[in-house]
Amino acid sequence: MQYKASVNRLSQPLVQELIDQADKLRLRISHLGNGCTIIDAGINAPGGLEAGRIITEICLGGMGNVSINNSCYTQNWPLTVNVHSTNPVLACLGSQYAGWSLSHEKYYALGSGPARSMARKEREGVVGPVEELYKELAYHDDFESTALVIENDAIPPVEIVDKVAAACGISPKKLTIIVTPTSSLAGCVQVVGRVLEVAMHKAHELHFPLENIIDGNGSAPICPPHPDFVKAMGRTNDAILFAGQAHLFVKGSDEDAEQLAQQLPSSTSKDYGKPFAEIFKSYNYDFFKIDGMLFSPASVIVTAVESGKSFRAGRLDNELLDLSFGA
Repeated sequence: MQYKASVNRLSQPLVQELIDQADKLRLRISHLGNGCTIIDAGINAPGGLEAGRIITEICLGGMGNVSINNSCYTQNWPLTVNVHSTNPVLACLGSQYAGWSLSHEKYYALGSGPARSMARKEREGVVGPVEELYKELAYHDDFESTALVIENDAIPPVEIVDKVAAACGISPKKLTIIVTPTSSLAGCVQVVGRVLEVAMHKAHELHFPLENIIDGNGSAPICPPHPDFVKAMGRTNDAILFAGQAHLFVKGSDEDAEQLAQQLPSSTSKDYGKPFAEIFKSYNYDFFKIDGMLFSPASVIVTAVESGKSFRAGRLDNELLDLSFGA
C-alpha cells in the first residue's frame, strides 16, 4: 500500500481551530517551558462534545468526518457519534489507533493521532526499528508540526513531551499535546469515536488484507461521563461493544467478506457478556489479560463491492448498555 496524503498536514487546521476557538469550545491553552502547546480539553477546562468531535477528527489525521446527532437505534441513549473515512486504513490504523505507550515515573498514557505517523513506533523509547504495523502500511509522514492526543487526567510531564518531539524529529515548539480525560465530555466522544478504528484493528488482527478495505463508517452512542476512571473507561468501551455499528466496504471474494463479518462482532469474544468495568476488575485491572477479540463493534455489515452482496453479523444489546450507562 502506498499513501501520499499527509495526516499531519490535513489535521493541522483542526488543531489550529481548537486554539483559535478555545473560548468558544471551553478549552484552556498553555505552553510548557520547552515551548510545547498544551490543549486542556477537560482537566481544568470544561471542554465539551464539540471539542471532542474536532479532537476525534484530529485523531483520524484529518482523513475522517465526525458528526454528532440523534439516533433511535438504542432505546435510551439517542445521542450518537458517527465516523466516516474514505481511507479507513490510514486514518484509523496509521493515525487514530492509540498505540503509543508513554510513561515517566508515575505518569502513564497512550498517545493517539498524527504524531504516531512521524515517530512510526508503538512504544516508548529511543527511535529504533519501525514497528510492524507501519512496516505493513509502508507509510511515514514528515511535516513541520504535529499533534498527539493523550487520554489522561493530568498534563504530561515535560520529559514525556521531549521524548515525543525527539521521536518525531521536531522541536517541542512545533508539537501540540491535546489532553482529554476519560471522565470528560470530550474524552467520551473521542473514545467512542474509535468505533470504526476498533473494527479496522480487529480486521487486521484477523489477517484480513488491509488493502482490500476501501471505505468504512461507524457509529455508537455517546455515553454519560462518570467521575470514577474505571467506570468512565468502562462506559466508553461498552458504547462500542454493546451498541457500536460498523459498515466496511471491501474488495475480494464474497466468502472472505462473509467470514470477516462473522468474526468481527464483539460477541464473538469469550469475555463478552458483562460491562467492561466488571471484566477489567475480574482480571485484577490488567488490561492485557482481556481477550483482544472483545474490542470491536456490536454489529457489523461487510459489503463486497465487486459482487454487491452485504453480510451482517452481531446485534445491539440495549440491556447490557443500560446496565453499563446506569439507566
